[in-house]
Amino acid sequence: MDIAAFFKRADWLDRERVRVYAAILALVSLALLVGSYFAAMGPEGTDFLAFWGAGHVTSAGDPALAYDLATQERVQTATGSEGWFAFVNPPPFLFIAAPFGALPFPLAWGLWVAVTFALWAFAAIRAFPRLWLLVLAYPGALIAAGHGQTGLLTGALLVGAVALLDKRPLVSGALIGVLVIKPHLALLLPFWLAAGGRWKAFIAAGASAIGLLLASWAAFGTQTMLAYTTSWQASAALMAGDDPDFYLRMATPYSQLRLIMPAQAALGVSVAIALGLLALVLASWRRFGTDPLASGSLVLAASALASPYLFSYDLPFLILPTLWLVREGLQRGFRDWEKVALLALYLAPYATRAAALPVGINLMPAASLLLLALVWTRIREST
Repeated sequence: MDIAAFFKRADWLDRERVRVYAAILALVSLALLVGSYFAAMGPEGTDFLAFWGAGHVTSAGDPALAYDLATQERVQTATGSEGWFAFVNPPPFLFIAAPFGALPFPLAWGLWVAVTFALWAFAAIRAFPRLWLLVLAYPGALIAAGHGQTGLLTGALLVGAVALLDKRPLVSGALIGVLVIKPHLALLLPFWLAAGGRWKAFIAAGASAIGLLLASWAAFGTQTMLAYTTSWQASAALMAGDDPDFYLRMATPYSQLRLIMPAQAALGVSVAIALGLLALVLASWRRFGTDPLASGSLVLAASALASPYLFSYDLPFLILPTLWLVREGLQRGFRDWEKVALLALYLAPYATRAAALPVGINLMPAASLLLLALVWTRIREST
């Protein structure tokens, strides 16, 4: 057998096999998620404790205590967890956290995962209705769900914003504005909208972000807004540390550079990378014309590399560029090696995180770079 030819065209990876593999992967993911639930209820705890703890004190009428470390330690460890987590999201996130914090923790965890997964899956399936099984089985969603993290929620916002830009620009912009709850994920989006002349969406994004900040100020008070600024110290302390395990859990160029160089040097290289990515994003409108799904695929692939602070559980939004490439391949034909590359990229958010600690490097930035290159070259071929 010619091994190179076997992988070069990958004719064996046909629609029927993909459906079967995806169904098996979805069932395995469901079993792993059940395991994650029981682990979250045990002494090890879960990232979701930070959101539940913040929502718990907010629903009780003391939103400023969401940022009080002593209070959060007491509230979160009362669930039986030996660990606890600082809440560092901006105050608008408390609108989301409060309803879940009003529920018992075991119920809140399950409901959080179910609701955020449903929102993300709805956005992705709406963009690619014929690829719905690939959406439901996406390993990048599993890691966010298992951690009880925000990746599915922010993924729904990013995917929905790109998919709706043409038909509903105001809604698209409003979704981008909601990313004020995790603004580093939206670094490139305002520039993308402005470069494409999508001013309705640009204005809606700004109005949505400012409106949410003002609404949270009105709802939770000045004390909460000031308390949020104290959380910056916790975030800065994390980024200033030298724990290699922390950086191996991250999925950015900066995090992997920090394994081999000082913080200032790594940050300098990361800024240079971000500026290069920005140039690609601005140029993408000229490359593909007026198709926001193509340009949006590029900007989301670039977003996985632009921010210094990003974890593997933040990456469910990569379903959009990945499935855009799949759709283009089905419609126009797959390039040599593309099927195998897409299979690797589909598995990458989960696989690279699982391998990071044993291998000593997180290869997700390399995977994101490959995804970016495939989108960029596919845009060229499709124009």
